[in-house]
Amino acid sequence: MIRNAIQRFMYGRYGNDQLNLFLMGLYLLLYLVYLFLRVDLLYLVSFVLLFFTLFRMLSRNMERRRMENLRFMRAANPVISWFRLRRNIRRDKEHVYFKCPSCGQRLRVPRGRGKITVTCRSCGASFQEKS
Repeated sequence: MIRNAIQRFMYGRYGNDQLNLFLMGLYLLLYLVYLFLRVDLLYLVSFVLLFFTLFRMLSRNMERRRMENLRFMRAANPVISWFRLRRNIRRDKEHVYFKCPSCGQRLRVPRGRGKITVTCRSCGASFQEKS
């Protein structure tokens, strides 16, 4: 019964996306910092973030919300990619990661092979690397 009422209320509204999740996380972080420091500006900023998140979630202007999320994802993609790469490097115990000295392309070679000659797939440069 309550679930049907919520579904009817949310029908035609934007809902949640990556930008909203980021804003909610930022809201929680600022609110927790406010609880420890008691700086009223943090309280105000955190609630503005909360209301903006709710506004986006309940909005019926889906195209504008999608464009906002797209701009956010374009800006956040380098940071997200960097964290994913660090996670993959930390988890991968069978390979060594390094950058090509010519073009900067990220390369991966098997670990424990000694000194090997590597040819970059991107620029074709050959160089020796210790794995």
